[in-house]
Amino acid sequence: MTAAPPPDGSRRLPIRLVVNGQRHDLEVEPRRMLVDVLREDLDLTGTKVGCDTSQCGACTVHLDGRAVKSCTVLAVQADGFAVETIEGVAAGRPWGPALEPGLHPMQAAFVEHHGLQCGFCTPGMVMAALDLAARSPDPTEDEIREAIHGNLCRCTGYQSIVASIRAGAAAMRAEAAAMRAEAGAAQGSAGGGA
Repeated sequence: MTAAPPPDGSRRLPIRLVVNGQRHDLEVEPRRMLVDVLREDLDLTGTKVGCDTSQCGACTVHLDGRAVKSCTVLAVQADGFAVETIEGVAAGRPWGPALEPGLHPMQAAFVEHHGLQCGFCTPGMVMAALDLAARSPDPTEDEIREAIHGNLCRCTGYQSIVASIRAGAAAMRAEAAAMRAEAGAAQGSAGGGA
């Protein structure tokens, strides 16, 4: 005979998440949303709660490499998956000359092209943009607008966000090409010369 769950519904289930490259073994109530676990249990507050109804996109994270609205994913559904939040996007990048943290090219493009004002929607916009750039490295304006159609911004007219995403995708392509060229040069110098 198995024991009945507590009357307050506080039964907890074990889950394992790999969040921004770090493994976390947690026990969560089955009804808890991924966004709440990220924010409250792991203190990753860059992921925002804007609407709690999947309308605004402020809670967008990557779940096994694809953008999802974490306010609609139960934490137990993410068990065994890799989660990337905005805090993990620039992890490991070198710091700048004024000791500012290194930014991912997409984040830097949002700053350079004024793709943010108050900043509340920015983490979700960046995560949606990175998902698009992974699927379409040179996105058209229509593709960008389609990719962010579920992300609301109450401050901008979206044009600067679209420009930021185009510039960020271009910077990501340039960075990837430079890394390929560097790897090719290193391989060439290791194989030649006798």
